[in-house]
Amino acid sequence: MILMNKSNFKIQNLKFKHNLFKSSKIAFYVLTFYFLLFTSSCGVYTFRDVSIDYSKVKTVKVGFIDNKARYINPQLSPRLTDNLKQKINNYTKLTQVNSDDANYIITGYISRYDVSLAAISNNQSAANRLTVAANITFTNTVDNKTDNFTVSKDFDFSATLSLQQAESGLQADIINQLTDQIFNHIFSNW
Repeated sequence: MILMNKSNFKIQNLKFKHNLFKSSKIAFYVLTFYFLLFTSSCGVYTFRDVSIDYSKVKTVKVGFIDNKARYINPQLSPRLTDNLKQKINNYTKLTQVNSDDANYIITGYISRYDVSLAAISNNQSAANRLTVAANITFTNTVDNKTDNFTVSKDFDFSATLSLQQAESGLQADIINQLTDQIFNHIFSNW
């Protein structure tokens, strides 16, 4: 049996009330945060730094990203185009269309696909660098604005590999990196 005198009881009671107050305060801030998060859209959809006014912009057309580089990787154009379409589908509410009267029109071409020396060790090539670049044209028909920009990324690989061997290991990374750069430039104002 535990005996508690009156002063110990008051201290325990005060600690309990203090902890209850702290918990209530934390719960209040958490609920306020979620309330503001879910009720602050006001017609503009924001998700993962994507900001689109859906009251004005509803459709997007993604044209085939052609390959005009000196060396042509036959898988790059179709996979980059499909990946960009998929990313837009996953992260926006825009409807993809094939007509030229879309609110947003994205076109472009792969302008560079070059291999260069990246590192030398013991007077021998140790690493090579694949540079991939795409020129993109983004047309916003709602605001009558056009943005031409280039995305580019370097991919290093061992000099013991041929370009074809390196491509098989780098292909997914190339596609994802270029897609992210294009998407972020257009939809995140980077």
